[in-house]
Amino acid sequence: NLPDTVGYAMPDEFGKLVAYVKANTPGMEKAMLSVHCHDDLGLAVANTMAAAAAGADQLECTINGLGERAGNASLEEIVMGIATRKAYLGMECHVDTTQIYATSRLVSKVTGVKVQPNKAVVGENAFAHEAGIHQHGILANRMTYEIMTPESVGFLSNRMVLGKHSGKHAFEERLKSLGFGIADLDVEALFARFKVLADKKKTVSDRDIEALVVGSAKTVPDTWTLDRWVVNSGSSLSSTCTIRLAGKNGESREEVAVGDGPIDAAFTAIDKIIRKDLELDSWEMGAVTEGEDAQGEATVKISYDGVQWNGRGLSTDVIEASILAYIAAINSMEWELSAVSPSARKRAGNVDGV
Repeated sequence: NLPDTVGYAMPDEFGKLVAYVKANTPGMEKAMLSVHCHDDLGLAVANTMAAAAAGADQLECTINGLGERAGNASLEEIVMGIATRKAYLGMECHVDTTQIYATSRLVSKVTGVKVQPNKAVVGENAFAHEAGIHQHGILANRMTYEIMTPESVGFLSNRMVLGKHSGKHAFEERLKSLGFGIADLDVEALFARFKVLADKKKTVSDRDIEALVVGSAKTVPDTWTLDRWVVNSGSSLSSTCTIRLAGKNGESREEVAVGDGPIDAAFTAIDKIIRKDLELDSWEMGAVTEGEDAQGEATVKISYDGVQWNGRGLSTDVIEASILAYIAAINSMEWELSAVSPSARKRAGNVDGV
């Protein structure tokens, strides 16, 4: 492996280094040379492509360029760079590029790290054209301003919306067109959630459906689930929240708490229920789609005993989305703590039988 660990190299320099190692290392023909580039100067992809052109056999990269500090070389940019400039580079890779967008969104949802809108290949603006001359060129000939098609990386040019009158067949077809395997999903449960959402929103977009699928993909079992919640808040009174959670053994617990706003009150009440004093490291709220009836997507990061967990919640109500995200992070924490040694569970103050 030939790494540029601190992202210091220039593309021409790194390419020459790879070529030198390939040409002057005894027995190199029996080995595979891999490269690992960091993005501290914004050159991780450029250096990786230069290494590939110089004869590197393996290119190490990550989805959305995630990694330490400024990140690593972005998989989607490398793959599409090779795909669009195959003739020039004289190489190809066999990644299914139509799964790139869905994979990028899945990684973003799971990690809680958002993709910037102007991110190459997978950003929301990657195929958006605002300037009039650009729009005219696209309408006349898409290749004028698009070196690759949105469909080639999994974007759908036809953003069909569904509503409360849409049937299960249309919903299944939409899941397929978004790149989800029907055999891997609980379609009945997803369709039920879709109908509930459709009753709250006038239209349900592709991004709403993607959020539903990602939100249903449980990676850990639920130690706690939300039963009900009530908040009282205003400019002339303290914010209070009453929450009842159901434990995995069927036991329910209810607490009330006062906080600096309804969300803080809700989180404090949950801490009292689970009997742990958690540290809220970050809380973010965004809209899945546009409009006043958009779903709110909350992302939280909590820490306990020096370890951090992420959680994500989705609802048309921002307070409920925040509560669900907090509970999701707690469920990840509880599952991980229950999987380690009994002494670690005792140190964490885990309540048995919950």
